[in-house]
Amino acid sequence: MFYFLSKAIDFLVMPLSIILLLLGYALIIRNSRKRRQTIFLVLILLLLISNSFLVKKAFNWWEPRSINISTLQQYEVGILLSGGLIASKKPNADHIYLGSRGDRVLQTFQLYKAGKIKKILITGISQDFMMKKRKGETRSAAGLLVEWGVTPGDILFEERARNTRENALFSAAILRTSFPTGKYLLITSAFHMRRSAGCFDKAGIKTDIFPADFYGGYNELTFETGFQPDPGALADFNTLWHEVVGYLVYKVVGYC
Repeated sequence: MFYFLSKAIDFLVMPLSIILLLLGYALIIRNSRKRRQTIFLVLILLLLISNSFLVKKAFNWWEPRSINISTLQQYEVGILLSGGLIASKKPNADHIYLGSRGDRVLQTFQLYKAGKIKKILITGISQDFMMKKRKGETRSAAGLLVEWGVTPGDILFEERARNTRENALFSAAILRTSFPTGKYLLITSAFHMRRSAGCFDKAGIKTDIFPADFYGGYNELTFETGFQPDPGALADFNTLWHEVVGYLVYKVVGYC
């Protein structure tokens, strides 16, 4: 039930959905003053969420700081959350296309090669047709890691989780059974780290964090970044807004 409810909330509270609802309201309202106010509000919202300077500032506030691999201790298991690791647009290809969150795979590999993690647990389900072909994200990401030099026996799989809470719950069962006294390092996108770490804490698994796939960074104010609308910033803001709403919902229901 929660899974389907979360999808409905996604639709209703996403920035473009709100803007479309406001425009629809402006079309049907008879009061010309309220119509102008609504259209003006839509313009202001579009300017704000397409401003790359402001959007990057928001990411810098939300995301944790990057962590240098050299400063880390050694961990028994690195927990890699799936979701965008591998692109599924070409399911019949004989090679792998990295997805929008593919940096997580690269960072996990670097941690393994640096000796900072001994085992890799990849968690998450993929689309049904990919799972049937055994080309789901977890298996495809693992195949890539093995090609790069990771020992196959050092990779574990959790392939049922549909969301972050289930990532934590199902991974917790594996970790308690196979590595009950180990130290764990959580690897996911920086924007998703607050919710992920909170879910693992609630599941009773204490982890250190290693954020990847950053949206924030150096943020210089120029004419282009401060005043020129950027469709890329609009897409990035949608990602951030989706995550903030998801985090708040998880907080309310006690998942993180």
